[in-house]
Amino acid sequence: MRTAVVVGAGIGGLATAGALARSGWQVTLLERGDRLRADRTALMLWPNGVRALHALGLGAGLAAIATPLPDAGVRRPDGHWLVQPRKAAERAGAERAVVVHREDLHDALVAGLGDRVDIRTGVAVRTLRSAAGERPAVDDGRQTFEADLVVAADGIDSTLRRRLAPEASVVSSGCAAWRAVIPWYRAPDLPADRPVGGEVLGAGYRFVAASLGERGSSGGSTRGGIYWIATAAGAPRPESPATQLTLLRRWFDGWPAPVGQLLAATDPDDLVQQEVRELRPLPKAYAFPVGTGGFVLLGDAAHGMPHHLGQGACLAFEDAATLASVLRAALPGPGARAALATYQRLRHTRTVTVVRQTRRMSAVLRTRGRLALRARDAALGTISPRLIGRAAAAASGWQPPE
Repeated sequence: MRTAVVVGAGIGGLATAGALARSGWQVTLLERGDRLRADRTALMLWPNGVRALHALGLGAGLAAIATPLPDAGVRRPDGHWLVQPRKAAERAGAERAVVVHREDLHDALVAGLGDRVDIRTGVAVRTLRSAAGERPAVDDGRQTFEADLVVAADGIDSTLRRRLAPEASVVSSGCAAWRAVIPWYRAPDLPADRPVGGEVLGAGYRFVAASLGERGSSGGSTRGGIYWIATAAGAPRPESPATQLTLLRRWFDGWPAPVGQLLAATDPDDLVQQEVRELRPLPKAYAFPVGTGGFVLLGDAAHGMPHHLGQGACLAFEDAATLASVLRAALPGPGARAALATYQRLRHTRTVTVVRQTRRMSAVLRTRGRLALRARDAALGTISPRLIGRAAAAASGWQPPE
């Protein structure tokens, strides 16, 4: 029997564990928390992420919980367009990005695990064993878990990556992000000419919003509503959520509707703050063949990056779909080691390309100062369609391996 240990029960780990189990692997899923849980905010998935979930056999579940994102363009804080929305005729036939509540997505991923996945919570992996002729293994100081394959899906602070790829370091991206979902019963009624959606860019600040379904469609559920994410250059704020919300309202005062209305309708308990971090440099390898199989890095453990292109979760799902594909017919031993080498070849170049585009966008979005802002706005006004188009093409051009 082919066996795997997946370390980390975030969305990447859940997707991988379920995909391996559905292709005949016996999987042990290790989570350091006391239970499997999801962030209470939402997630935007671009066409490549949607494609990856379909490849993982989760397309039907996604369709039931996702809301298509409108193409609402990019504006400055004074309301002027940096990138005009595409017309309906230009959008016809194009694949759509979607927004989904993280708890809904988490539930769909857990439902897809099946009975071949043994879930162990409260397990904080500390060490690994990677010796020729032995099965890969991890240890939490109390118990050793060995298998033909060990998947490190334990996030940007991955313990396993520090052992496997010590050259990669976690650094600040120079900004912090705040996310919130305003439930429909508190969401503001917005005029038809100012619908939710789109992006506003300022001097070191960014605001994006999207609707989770339609008002009244979620019944008694609090998962429907309006999702927003705000980004500001600088370090995370140490103050209370109430004070952070006051700061956000001050920073984004005067921005075009519906930014002010959404911040006014947000409660401190809705707010989730996150420091934006990344890996610099990226690991030299994502796959480490050894023994009857080996180790692989997946998701943020492999390529943690700024969120400015919204590709973190999408690339994690690509990783999961690719790994499941290359291992589908592989047997422990030379076949599994060869499959991991294929995973390395397919994923490393791909993620390096997307991270490069993300960092270019990050440099634009972090611009501060009056002269720098004018230069940024002028540049965006002339090259944004090309810059964003190139970045979007690089991010969305992925297809599942056959």
